[in-house]
Amino acid sequence: MLILTNQGVLFMKKFVLGLAMAGAAIAAAPAQSAVVLSSTPGAAVYPGSGFDNPLVFDFETSTPRWNRSIFTTTVETRARPLGSTGGFISVGPADGTPGVFDLTGLGPINAVSLLWGSIDVYNTLEVLGAGGVVLATIEGSNVWDPANGNQTEANTNRIVRLDFTNGFQSQVTALRFSAYGNAFEVDNIAIAAVPEPATWAMMIGGFGMIGAAARRVRKVRAVYA
Repeated sequence: MLILTNQGVLFMKKFVLGLAMAGAAIAAAPAQSAVVLSSTPGAAVYPGSGFDNPLVFDFETSTPRWNRSIFTTTVETRARPLGSTGGFISVGPADGTPGVFDLTGLGPINAVSLLWGSIDVYNTLEVLGAGGVVLATIEGSNVWDPANGNQTEANTNRIVRLDFTNGFQSQVTALRFSAYGNAFEVDNIAIAAVPEPATWAMMIGGFGMIGAAARRVRKVRAVYA
């Protein structure tokens, strides 16, 4: 086992410390993690996915990737998500359920973001793999509790992010939305692809430069046990 020690070393550059903290967080993550759920409150003006150069489906026009209708108005059985403009999708007893959004041909996929409107306990999002196998299931109450369907609160109209790890980047083929009550409304599905090899090369080169700068501060001692 290789143990690196740096007793008494103070790295002055904040980005070096940030990388060390990020590395520790990654090391502490459960090895079996494959789909990581996170979310932030929505807003009256959609703040974006937070991804760099994502592929965004905003449902302003129809797309063959979505197998159900696109809606543009709020009615008794569905509500436009807070921050949504133009079209959005909805599933439930009135609009039909489930609905499937096809992700084939877009991968490997690093992460997906979507605007989940008026979160209800009867909303279910499933991440699907080849052949329709369910890789992960997310209920409305997993995203926000209480999932009471409030149509105007930021906390129940959230920007939901799914990060894929441990090889799931290449396994995800679709998202399935279902609801046994009216309704499950979604907009702005954003896809973050796994970086291309050229991007990885630049990132690795940058890490190398950071490492060289750290070594110039003080040599790190390697201890084998």
